[in-house]
Amino acid sequence: MKIKFLLTAAGLACAGALGAAPLSVSTAVQSQPDPASPVIAVLAAGSEAPLPSQNGAAAPSGWTAVDVSGPFTGYVKNKDLTKQLDVEAGASIYLAPKEGSGVLAVFAKGDRAVITGLHGGWTQIRLEKTLVGYIATTPALPVAPSEPTAPSAPPSTPMTAPTAPAGALAPMPSGEKLSQLFEGTLAQTKSVFGPRRPFKWQLLDAAGKHIAYVDLSSLLLTDQIENYSGHAVVVLGSLKPVKETGDIVIVVEALHLK
Repeated sequence: MKIKFLLTAAGLACAGALGAAPLSVSTAVQSQPDPASPVIAVLAAGSEAPLPSQNGAAAPSGWTAVDVSGPFTGYVKNKDLTKQLDVEAGASIYLAPKEGSGVLAVFAKGDRAVITGLHGGWTQIRLEKTLVGYIATTPALPVAPSEPTAPSAPPSTPMTAPTAPAGALAPMPSGEKLSQLFEGTLAQTKSVFGPRRPFKWQLLDAAGKHIAYVDLSSLLLTDQIENYSGHAVVVLGSLKPVKETGDIVIVVEALHLK
């Protein structure tokens, strides 16, 4: 779903004012000169106002094209990677690992990208590139006051997935799979003299002790897993007991370098 931002143009009354003074409000930079287009960056209030783009990008009335420096976090489909795990030229880089999330950029020959995570059929990358974005410069229209209404109930607190620190695992809820975040070092379980383990990978704590096995079968690009071995990682997944043992395994849904 496209992210929509209501832009306030205080401090951005006209294109010529950009770069003249710090931004007075947080300002969204959008991929296209369209209020419904995806937001590629948010400039914090008090930060330096960007200068108009030097890349020759044109903008319709009420918008200003600006250059936004990376790095950016984006996602590409696994099919858009070469056998050398490079992003193919012309591949769309999405804002989230799902269709319809909006396109951040189109990868061009010479662009630099580093793989930073796996999400099933998607690969997370860090894109080192300067992008052209658009800032609304038309002042927002005043909103007519509405009829008074009865006070609404206070909003409920949103639920978030609990985070388990390295070396600690939350208890498994009965009858449901709850996705959680876990931190640790990814390592192989294979040992020349040790017994055969039920899973090839495991998560270790800071002292090198076993936290849990890691089931990576849901990640399609398993040939990339070797690049994560021995590194601190953050994994999103659900816990499940290992059959006929007292151990547990994390069924991984996503994997990131810490």
